[in-house]
Amino acid sequence: MPALPPTLQISRARLPATTEICIVDEYGDSRQQAIAAERALTVYLNKREIVTLMTLGDDPEALVVGYLRNQGLLRAAADLAAVQVDWEVEAAVVITRHLPEDLEARLSTRTVTTGCGQGTVFGKLLDQTALTALPETQLAQSSLYQLLQNLNAYNETYRSAGAVHGCALCRQTEVLDFVEDVGRHNAVDTLAGRQWLQQANSADADIFYTTGRLTSEMVLKVAQMGISVLVSRSGVTQKGVELAERFGVMLIARAKGRHFQAINTHNRLALDEIPNRPPQARSSKEASS
Repeated sequence: MPALPPTLQISRARLPATTEICIVDEYGDSRQQAIAAERALTVYLNKREIVTLMTLGDDPEALVVGYLRNQGLLRAAADLAAVQVDWEVEAAVVITRHLPEDLEARLSTRTVTTGCGQGTVFGKLLDQTALTALPETQLAQSSLYQLLQNLNAYNETYRSAGAVHGCALCRQTEVLDFVEDVGRHNAVDTLAGRQWLQQANSADADIFYTTGRLTSEMVLKVAQMGISVLVSRSGVTQKGVELAERFGVMLIARAKGRHFQAINTHNRLALDEIPNRPPQARSSKEASS
């Protein structure tokens, strides 16, 4: 875990993840309903406006640090001098001792990704190849099933309000940290920020879980966090597969219940708990025997 400077000034500007509104249901009855609280937060890096994020506001300091880290605009936790969030003006100010030498070039190149909400990466990040080699993490089928079961205890905001994605840092079957936000990239950025801000026991996480699609942006961000197993209950994109092969990330897509689709396994997935096939799924050879 990278060390933070002892003089770091950081706010604690958390807001509730949900709010209530009055709705009329199909019976014509009026009642209060929890909904996801979506807020705008404009990020400034050394007085330079970078981006406006749409977020729940549950952990904004970790979100902005993780966003800048994953965009390559912050190189080291030790460079941080201040992280201050003020919801009255909907702004987050990050002061760092060093900026990338190619900051202007990075900010001038922007790729709009397929993600909901923010969905942007800077500085041709999708083309980079110079990442630290990832560990070849092994995963057993039985451990995957147990992890999916353990994750059912989370998704608190989704259960009460819907309209959010969740991401988790895990160590085999154990959920180390879980974050929900209006976009899956916000959730992964918040977890990346927490790693640097030492807000979670996530230094030895070896699996990343998301409820969202396994896109190029998601694969890249997880690889930058040093994790080589990416699990989702949703599907995968072609560019996501290409980057997973480039960086050595094993993808587990459509993981729900006892179903999954594993990609780029390279003998790292141990099939030790194969479920019985339903009758309609048996091969024609089995059916004719």
